[in-house]
Amino acid sequence: MARGTHQRRWFRVQAIGTVRRTDTSGSAPGDYVDPWREAVLEIDPRWEPGLEEIEGFSHLVVVFYLDRAKRRRSAGSPRPPEHDPDFPPVGFFATRTPERPNPIGISCPRLVRRDGNRLIVTGIDAWDGTPILDLKGYYPRDEMRPDATVPAWLERLWQRHDQERRATGGSDAIGEPGPLEHEKRTGDS
Repeated sequence: MARGTHQRRWFRVQAIGTVRRTDTSGSAPGDYVDPWREAVLEIDPRWEPGLEEIEGFSHLVVVFYLDRAKRRRSAGSPRPPEHDPDFPPVGFFATRTPERPNPIGISCPRLVRRDGNRLIVTGIDAWDGTPILDLKGYYPRDEMRPDATVPAWLERLWQRHDQERRATGGSDAIGEPGPLEHEKRTGDS
């Protein structure tokens, strides 16, 4: 390919499993999925031998296909996150919107336990039935970036989301259960 030219390339991928959730009433774009509730990564039985020793990891890297997301055909104009005028306009690559040219999701959920070809996790924001493209153990030495920074608008947005979750009894961003979730798990009231 000559320098400065652009060639479109297509790739074939296959799902290795499916995300299973029981906590969602809907599984469509726009439906809220609480990432801190347990979900199951159901891996196709033919790939189960590839899971050997995965339970030694506390976290995983999961790549999934956002099969129900609207595919973006152009960049469009920058807009404020969540259409809130209190935030600056940002391009979609600066966000985690599922509407992307290639609707690929990535998450680093906590591995709670393994049950054969089923990996029970918390911390994945994928709809029930979402195809899993790949997974691997999370390597802190390779993945963690202690010098990483985020823009101030994102810090403010995260604070708002954490406040909303706590107000409704949900979990905050680090996965600690809110008051209602604690009652469900322990039976305390």
